[in-house]
Amino acid sequence: MKDEHLIEKKVSSKQIYSGGAVHLEVDDILLPDGRPAKRDVIRHVGAVGVLPLLENGDVLLVRQYRYPIAKVTQEIPAGKRDPGETPEECGKRELLEETGAKAEKLVSLGSIYPTPAYTDEEIFLFLATGLTFFETHLDEGEFVDVVRRPFDDVLKDVLDGTLRDSKTVAAVLKAAVILKK
Repeated sequence: MKDEHLIEKKVSSKQIYSGGAVHLEVDDILLPDGRPAKRDVIRHVGAVGVLPLLENGDVLLVRQYRYPIAKVTQEIPAGKRDPGETPEECGKRELLEETGAKAEKLVSLGSIYPTPAYTDEEIFLFLATGLTFFETHLDEGEFVDVVRRPFDDVLKDVLDGTLRDSKTVAAVLKAAVILKK
């Protein structure tokens, strides 16, 4: 299928802000019909989310306050990738930091673009099994509670809209298909 009639072309870009995880750019572009337009783009370093599955079918989630939405959420353990870090390495690191768990096996659940209208962020998702537990090592300024819940209860909360974090929704639904829930 040819997509040329949909492609927007960048003419110029101006960086407005540069931070640790995100960079904001304003791009001048040409629409497919040749007319000029602007695009606000958040460039993101990328992230990984891990759904830890215990042998009895429970999963681990983290509860944390999310400032932009002013709410405490329940989410899969996740975090941004460090430079040069593979998604698998990041997933193992974040799982250990936030839950104290090491996984014998990480199964890829693919990746998602949570909001491609304005950011290039890609989140790689994994299902973690064969867990053994050690100490947590939260990042400075990170405050989370680890909660253990039956997978079926978490799936119900995803389906009824109680859990709305996009990476958590995607990981739980993908895992449900793999696990035939």
